[in-house]
Amino acid sequence: MSKIFIIGLPRTGTTSISVALLDYFKVAHIGYTKRTFELADVISDCPCFCDYQQLDVQFPNSKFIYLRRNLDAWLPSIVMLLNKLIPTFHNQTYVSPILKRCFEQTFKLIDTVTAPNYTDLKACYQEHENAVQDYFNGRDNLLSIDIADRNSMSQLLDFLNLSHTNNQVFPHLNMGRRLDHWKEIKHINKVHSNISGREGRKYFAFVGT
Repeated sequence: MSKIFIIGLPRTGTTSISVALLDYFKVAHIGYTKRTFELADVISDCPCFCDYQQLDVQFPNSKFIYLRRNLDAWLPSIVMLLNKLIPTFHNQTYVSPILKRCFEQTFKLIDTVTAPNYTDLKACYQEHENAVQDYFNGRDNLLSIDIADRNSMSQLLDFLNLSHTNNQVFPHLNMGRRLDHWKEIKHINKVHSNISGREGRKYFAFVGT
């Protein structure tokens, strides 16, 4: 069962691309359970940016979309998000163990109480980008785009073999300090991130969760 995975880091436009694809596919912005992955055609953000190699094996013949973003814009945006999330990783507030694992692993957050500095976060961004490029080197199932580019929507729809007009553009969501625009979206193709299935709310065994 092939899927479409959005593997750009948080704050690179994962909400915008998820909303853009709702008119074509069943979409989950974040997927915490096997059942969510079964029901959705497209899954973005966490845990895809962290688990893309395992998901590539789990779902053969899938397509992957890597989202780039100008670092001058991305760095303050990711710092804002991390400073909101990190306290929940250290107190009694419930937070998904999958979310916690992916963020701690990708951004090296173990034992941190605030977001890393720009230099360290830039290194995390580049490490992720290099790993994606190395993994997909020589393959044709990865598209790399920056949704701020005028032609990026056309490139995406071409990659997915979808008809379109050349003037289609991405919606720009979660701008500034917005973090949760996805919750406000109402669409028949929207898939919840934490759907229970035959095994409850279990994730895949490849990470031991």
